[in-house]
Amino acid sequence: MAAKTKSKADNRVKDKVMDNKKSTLSTGWFYPLGATIDREGVNFAIYSKYAEEVSLLLFDSADGSPVETIRLENRTKHIWHTFVHGMKAGQLYGYKIKGPYDPANGFRFNENKLLIDPYAKAVAGKLINRDNLLLGYDPDSPDNDLSFDERDNSTIVPKSVVIDDQFDWEGDEPPRILLERTIIYEAHVKGFTAHKSSKVKHPGTYLGFIEKIPYLKMLGITAVELLPVQEFHVDDFLVQKGLSNYWGYNTTNFFSPEWSYSTQSAPGCQVTEFKTLVKELHKAGIEVILDVVYNHTGEGNECGPTVSFRGVDNQTYYALAGTENYPYRYYMNYSGCGNSINVTNPQVIRLIADSLRYWVEEMHVDGFRFDLATVLGRQVGGFSPYSTFFDVLSQDPVLNRVKLIAEPWDMETYQVGNFPVGWCEWNGRFRDTVRRFVKSDEGQMREFAERFMGSPDLYGEDGKTAYNSVNFITCHDGFTLCDLVSYNNKHNEANLENNRDGSNENYSWNCGEEGESDNEEVRNLRRQQARNFMCSLLLSLGTPMILSGDEVLRTQKGNNNTYCQDNEQNWFNWDLIRENADFLKFTRELIKMTSNYKALQISKYFKDQPVTHLEHLAVNWFGRELDQPDWNDPEERTVALQIHAREPQGFEYYIFIIFNADFRTQTVELSELPSPFRWYRRIDTSLPPGEDFLVHGREIEHVPADYYMVNPRSTVLLMAYNNV
Repeated sequence: MAAKTKSKADNRVKDKVMDNKKSTLSTGWFYPLGATIDREGVNFAIYSKYAEEVSLLLFDSADGSPVETIRLENRTKHIWHTFVHGMKAGQLYGYKIKGPYDPANGFRFNENKLLIDPYAKAVAGKLINRDNLLLGYDPDSPDNDLSFDERDNSTIVPKSVVIDDQFDWEGDEPPRILLERTIIYEAHVKGFTAHKSSKVKHPGTYLGFIEKIPYLKMLGITAVELLPVQEFHVDDFLVQKGLSNYWGYNTTNFFSPEWSYSTQSAPGCQVTEFKTLVKELHKAGIEVILDVVYNHTGEGNECGPTVSFRGVDNQTYYALAGTENYPYRYYMNYSGCGNSINVTNPQVIRLIADSLRYWVEEMHVDGFRFDLATVLGRQVGGFSPYSTFFDVLSQDPVLNRVKLIAEPWDMETYQVGNFPVGWCEWNGRFRDTVRRFVKSDEGQMREFAERFMGSPDLYGEDGKTAYNSVNFITCHDGFTLCDLVSYNNKHNEANLENNRDGSNENYSWNCGEEGESDNEEVRNLRRQQARNFMCSLLLSLGTPMILSGDEVLRTQKGNNNTYCQDNEQNWFNWDLIRENADFLKFTRELIKMTSNYKALQISKYFKDQPVTHLEHLAVNWFGRELDQPDWNDPEERTVALQIHAREPQGFEYYIFIIFNADFRTQTVELSELPSPFRWYRRIDTSLPPGEDFLVHGREIEHVPADYYMVNPRSTVLLMAYNNV
């Protein structure tokens, strides 16, 4: 693209003096959008359909006044453009756009407000709404957002940065890990190393994260799913309360890596540092999946800040609503965050697709998890798996080959199982069912088996497989695994909302005491339940996702909505690796087990020939007496599963798993094996550390061979091999 820009850059060259500097300009080109470098300078292009005048402002410092203002006089297909000769990477810039200010009809232009380029590849600084200068209206006016604010805010708005895409990738190639071998680790870039116990050189940064890659490699995960790393806004109400938007689900720019996660050593350094993180993860064989937020932006509702899209082209970028007198004054709010992106507009679809493609091609990421993805699939009449957004991604040669994961719900709709072929989904039904079964709720056994088998009722048709289901017990939003077995109720007082925020449906059980306990019996039961959850997650069919810190039983003190807690309540405490080494080892060995046996990596269902090329596979569910489970008995909480597999190399084995969610000991009959097979105990979550998981070669033959006394609330896994 640089060559195409250059070919247009040298026509009609002219000198123009604006303010204090003199730049040599030419017409430039309307594509690509954003600031694009070539050998002779930088091409600037910005879309604004309804603008009357667009000005490019250049800055020498992030908090300084503009040193030059360039009026863009060239317009093609609603795109304003110019080429600035001699400009280099690192130049700071922003836009001011003049047009109608008529909020009732959806126009919110304000030429006094500096705007971040929607296609900026980096920004310098963080948004702070000092004296309400980020608002496009006068907050003291009785007309509220219908008023017009004439104050200039050029010095306080973060500046867009011209970025050179050149980077030494050292031959980097994506790991391209199959879904059936994928184990996702959901992590927060800052929180992973911000704690003093991390002892990294650059805590809380992309570079700090790199220092902990050996730990991830040791754990055995194959992909990190990073909470939002696109530049985000911290809401005013949080700042006023001394809190922060820690999670980052409040994007202000879809191309820029989050500035605060960099070393902040130079404008744009976050781009190079993020690329370095991706390169190093790839060297370790670990994929990078980004949690992206395209359903809304950080500009909020009609009373929110004007920092980019609102001031660039409000009618294009947002889904608007109103009343008879104010038909387009307000914002549709499917996200619950103040606004919703207008995905019915081609320019918005282009913005999202361009952004995603940039992160794949330039930043080398391997996939995306879409926050509130149902918003992106909305058309007139509601959600549709055949929406324009899904069609665009399915036809894109770059995007249709990466991992696409949906959060399949929003404020108004729940669409688990309804996304297009090729999409994975966070399976909220897996989470809720497994939680309820493990804590011994009535009537959960049938659905537990359904979820354990990869939810064939949701992903068994139309080209989908078990691995379209991203199985999880916990995620950033809700209790950690430790808190799931330690609290009956949420404890979100630190969020300063009188404990009203966060979900009340946690399906948790505190094992007898609320919160921290000195009771050894309670503590042991909690660890046993945590092991049960890990077994259900990692042994089930589907793509498992582990919340960072669950493998060492990290606690958030019962807070199930820590979005605003940028502190030790959220940060990974590395001392827990030593304190909970036994649980870490249990999790690591479970992950290794799923990788070692193809029968635990089935991408089709057991009724079909699996694509993992097993020569033989048979699966049976049993009750306690090797009979058909009584699926309809709400009091029944014990069920068993047997898998018989033979791999192409001749390795043959049986796996017998018993799930006893009952509070009583149960006797479960075992299948009779052909000679020379014998049952060996590998897992019993009721046993103490060191005995709860026995690695291959150290397993213990189970005697007697025809039954197993299963302790209350425990999971047992037996194996028989032809080479023991």
